[in-house]
Amino acid sequence: MKKFNAIALILALLLVSLSVAHPSQAAPLKYQGVKINLVTFTGPQIAEPLTRHAPEFKAKTGAEINVITVPFSDLYQTILTDQVNKTNSYQGFVFAPQWLVDYASFLEDLTPRVGPNKTLQWDDVGQFFRTFSSGYAGKTLTVPFDGDFQMVYYRQDAFQKAGLSAPKTWDDYLAAAAKINGMEIDGQKIYGSCIAKKRGEQGYWFITSIASGMLQAQGTSQGGFFDTTTFKPLINNDAFIRALEIYKETNKYGPPNELAIGVGDTRGLMTAGQCGLTLDWGDIGALSVAPESKVKDKVGSVINPGYTKVLDRATGKLVACDAKICPNATDGVNHAPFAAFGGWSGGISAGADAKTKDALFDYYAYVSSPEVSGVDVTIGKTGFNPYRTSHFSKLDNWIKGGFSEAAAKDYLGAIQASLNSPNMMLDLRVPQNQRYQQIVLDAAVSQYLAGELTAQETVKQISDKWEEITEELGRDKQLAAYKSTLGIKGGQ
Repeated sequence: MKKFNAIALILALLLVSLSVAHPSQAAPLKYQGVKINLVTFTGPQIAEPLTRHAPEFKAKTGAEINVITVPFSDLYQTILTDQVNKTNSYQGFVFAPQWLVDYASFLEDLTPRVGPNKTLQWDDVGQFFRTFSSGYAGKTLTVPFDGDFQMVYYRQDAFQKAGLSAPKTWDDYLAAAAKINGMEIDGQKIYGSCIAKKRGEQGYWFITSIASGMLQAQGTSQGGFFDTTTFKPLINNDAFIRALEIYKETNKYGPPNELAIGVGDTRGLMTAGQCGLTLDWGDIGALSVAPESKVKDKVGSVINPGYTKVLDRATGKLVACDAKICPNATDGVNHAPFAAFGGWSGGISAGADAKTKDALFDYYAYVSSPEVSGVDVTIGKTGFNPYRTSHFSKLDNWIKGGFSEAAAKDYLGAIQASLNSPNMMLDLRVPQNQRYQQIVLDAAVSQYLAGELTAQETVKQISDKWEEITEELGRDKQLAAYKSTLGIKGGQ
């Protein structure tokens, strides 16, 4: 008996030793071996969080996310060429939602995925971003990571010193920029205004933000780019000429090399305490409270300034606002906050294999989740701005991110005023909108700022070339797409 027990004990010890020496192999992760190429623009904004979260996701799932970047000016064509030619170098794309109209045919329909996914919490995403930013032709084609409206930011201490109030109109903006230009604060002189104007980057959104309050007064469905009955450009008129003049006048109060600097440069100048005013997306808010910022709790945010006169589309002239002409005006000022760009969003190639699609969608859901994005939107370098209901309601993340409660409420309030405006101007979303804006509009405005064209020559050049594109693509087709975007019956 004792001998039997001894043998049993030896066997038991042997089994234990074998299990220690050769532990059982861990179960493979869900997406082990899946490799995904995801393309977006050269950051650091946008690419930074996508790259930073990739190792976290790999540790959880096994999927390897390789973030590839190209210059913004090349991103549209890089994605289009890859998919149209079926090169399929990329399985995922993070891009401007306005390009959906040209990308829809090769993007995976995400409609069945978004609602049931518990990580994504789709109902928490703001309605505008669930529909306009993520959807096209009744389908959800992207997952949003970002919310974009252009707003004006101003140095509160400089304005206080000058006895100024936050600008309500673009005339106010110019007057304030002129008054504080050269003012000395904290031992350094500041520029009155800093606005990115470098050709080939993102300046064509800025001229539209300056013009929007004159071009659209009757609500979002009126549109601000084309007439909704003829699809004639709303360019060759006194409103757009005045917008060009304002844009150019800001040169007087900015850095001497302003025509050669981009958004990253103006943000750096603003947070270094060198600018009194700027026009930008939501990024300035979070950047202004970063540890390296010189303007922490000194930056105010306001809805895009407006005008007391707006475009009469029949005559091309400016007319004074009244209750009928500007039904959404505030104290006689018509604001048309521009949803410029709409916020970066992620799409999936329909040509990818099933497991890759699953892995990439789960990655998007992870990055966009309230827990992860709720922190990312408070970090300036991410380029991600608020787009979820919880981003606006939970102040704790903002305070942990460096905001004071007052600064957070001021910043979020300006975004909400834009998002809730009945006169919000939507970004252009018609076939080949990139040609209209990123090529034609950007080139002509840059030539005007450089003194190569007069204002009248500029509006004529833009209008004529927009008409050429429209005639090439088909006026009825373009008009139908435009009306559909604006929610007008009779569109696509």
